[in-house]
Amino acid sequence: MSGLNLVTLIVPAYDPAIIYYTQTLGFALLEDSASLTNDGQPKRWVVVQPSSQIQKPGEETKAAGGGANILLAEADGPEQLSLVGRQFGGRVGFFWSVNDFWGTYERLRSKGVEFAAEPRKEVYGTVVVFSDFLGNKWDLLGPAE
Repeated sequence: MSGLNLVTLIVPAYDPAIIYYTQTLGFALLEDSASLTNDGQPKRWVVVQPSSQIQKPGEETKAAGGGANILLAEADGPEQLSLVGRQFGGRVGFFWSVNDFWGTYERLRSKGVEFAAEPRKEVYGTVVVFSDFLGNKWDLLGPAE
């Protein structure tokens, strides 16, 4: 089987990123383990997975399955730190498809996620752009009706 299974997102620190992506966006934390850089320095291997379901209070996040997961990579040095929040040059860099667009949209709004505009209907589905806590732009996408 082949396919894209991970994309890297540079973050300033692991723990605030884990909290944001799991508690605010509702992603599943798939892995958080000790690792080493290519030059033998300690790091963590942190992988989160978007959820396609609405997480109810007290309920475990259900992972979406399929698609790419996100490797949260703590910036290593000033050059990488300068790229945090702008890895995509100001363009939308992530496209998150959900089954329940309106439920997810309202949940994110209630968590303080800021949207660039009101949701709009396109031929491919309902879409709205939001920025994560670092400034990376995302499309939240719902199915076509």
